[in-house]
Amino acid sequence: MKKIVVLDGRTLGNVDYIKLNEFGQVIYYDLTSEEEVAERIRDANIVLTNKVKLNRGNLKDASELELICEMATGYNNIDIEYAKERNIAVTNVRGYSTTTVAQHTFAMLLHLYDNISYFDNFVKSGEYSRYDMFTNLEAPYKDLCGKIWGIIGLGAIGKRVARIAQAFGARVVYYSTSGKNSDSDFARVEFESLLKQCDIISIHAPLNEKTEGLLNYEAFTKMKKDAVLINVGRGPIIVDEDLTRALDEEIIGGAALDVFKEEPIPVENSLLKVKNKDRLIFTPHVAWASEEARSRLFSDLLENISAYNRGEKRNRVDI
Repeated sequence: MKKIVVLDGRTLGNVDYIKLNEFGQVIYYDLTSEEEVAERIRDANIVLTNKVKLNRGNLKDASELELICEMATGYNNIDIEYAKERNIAVTNVRGYSTTTVAQHTFAMLLHLYDNISYFDNFVKSGEYSRYDMFTNLEAPYKDLCGKIWGIIGLGAIGKRVARIAQAFGARVVYYSTSGKNSDSDFARVEFESLLKQCDIISIHAPLNEKTEGLLNYEAFTKMKKDAVLINVGRGPIIVDEDLTRALDEEIIGGAALDVFKEEPIPVENSLLKVKNKDRLIFTPHVAWASEEARSRLFSDLLENISAYNRGEKRNRVDI
């Protein structure tokens, strides 16, 4: 019977891990620290990880390991080259959160654009009950219709966001971080052009040498003064200190962040000290994590294991 080790099962919430029992003996851990990894996977045949790092140091003594299942799309927490050396198969899951991340992108944008926090507090605080008018025009909000929406990274999620933005009446342009993506449905522009013309910019690109630090202070100075930036891609694509400065100096209108360079975000991160907190909203890396998306993810992961056991190559990232 194969031994299956789940290193950070809590990161998927209440999915039905019992279904793994059909593949072997399951050892489940809520979370696993860096120091605990090597011992926990030492005699495992299959390892499941979401954010736990697997590298040469902790994999070298896992002599029975055949398969690593990444419980996400991104797999930069796994040393793929070393896995290849050892003939360890590595799989990921794809497409499970496309609609979910797109939905969250608009939830964040509309929260800022419609001043939801301000108006909600205005009513709940009792101010509205004491107000001398039926409406409050102290914090006017904007139409999305007619705005220019710029997308950084026109993959599946980027395209989904683009189509929804069009449904709102926005015009969509995009910047291809790889330089290879071409889509006749939307106008492709250079990075500087995107910065200068867009009212909203949303990030859906992967983290790599071309995207790390892409949104820095120089980039912010080229954006519209009332532009809004949304990051549901990867945290290090934005330089945190530069975004803090741009918001404090009112160089851009606002930002909405679901991902961070370090997660959880450290208490000393400059973004937590932004002067005008109404210009910035956070969510704790949950854009991917609707109940339905997590269910789709786990079902796909189970199919990856089943396919591997049948000798099929499904969602492999090591080949």
